[in-house]
Amino acid sequence: MSVTLRNAAAPALVLDAGTGLTNLSAMLGGAPFRGEIVLSHLHWDHVQGIPFFRAGDTAAADVILHLPAQDGAAAGRPGSAATLLRRTMSPPHFPIGPEGLAGRWRFEARDAGWFTAGGARVLLADVPHKGGRTFGIRVEADDASFAYLPDHDPSLDPGPGVALAKGVDVLLHDAQFTDAERRWARAYGHATIEDAITVAVRAGVRRLMLVHHGPARTDDQIEELTAKYAADAPLPVTVGREGDELDLGR
Repeated sequence: MSVTLRNAAAPALVLDAGTGLTNLSAMLGGAPFRGEIVLSHLHWDHVQGIPFFRAGDTAAADVILHLPAQDGAAAGRPGSAATLLRRTMSPPHFPIGPEGLAGRWRFEARDAGWFTAGGARVLLADVPHKGGRTFGIRVEADDASFAYLPDHDPSLDPGPGVALAKGVDVLLHDAQFTDAERRWARAYGHATIEDAITVAVRAGVRRLMLVHHGPARTDDQIEELTAKYAADAPLPVTVGREGDELDLGR
């Protein structure tokens, strides 16, 4: 997955770096990326786009990549974040390591809390998900706000996700499974669509966008599921699609 925030002439803040990150190069029209990338966690589907990001892998690029502190990667410890990322991006798994990216790249390990990135205020909060430290992300800029919880198992503890998303304009939430598939949701550490709606209602968000869909579902199946749950939901519910542009204006 990858979500790009546009509140200026050129995008300066990206959340996660899945294969969708390659689309940002086309959006920039050949210009280099100069901004920041914040990773929610380090699973492959959230980092695979990094070495294929042409706008970031060019001499004029200037990128700061933030990842969750863990396994020796610590805030304030130079080189530790790149060392952690190198565990999945280096030979023999990939031809180059993080240091092989062109341009100016800096890698920072982050703990939970507020910081500024890409001209926005960003809040990181630990949320339950299997297989490594995972952040939910809240972004505030220009009197608008959204929360991003792409990999989240609120059945273990809904509190952190609800607190993170409190009162946002839009919540982008994991919707990989349904209640009938709850056994698999627990096995993989993901949410059901019902879970996503419950979190959104408890957090008092204005709109809910369902993301991180089950990879085996067809587009038609996703649309049908969304229509089914949106009909009875107490707030607007939509489905996230590749290439969507979401206006956060009030």
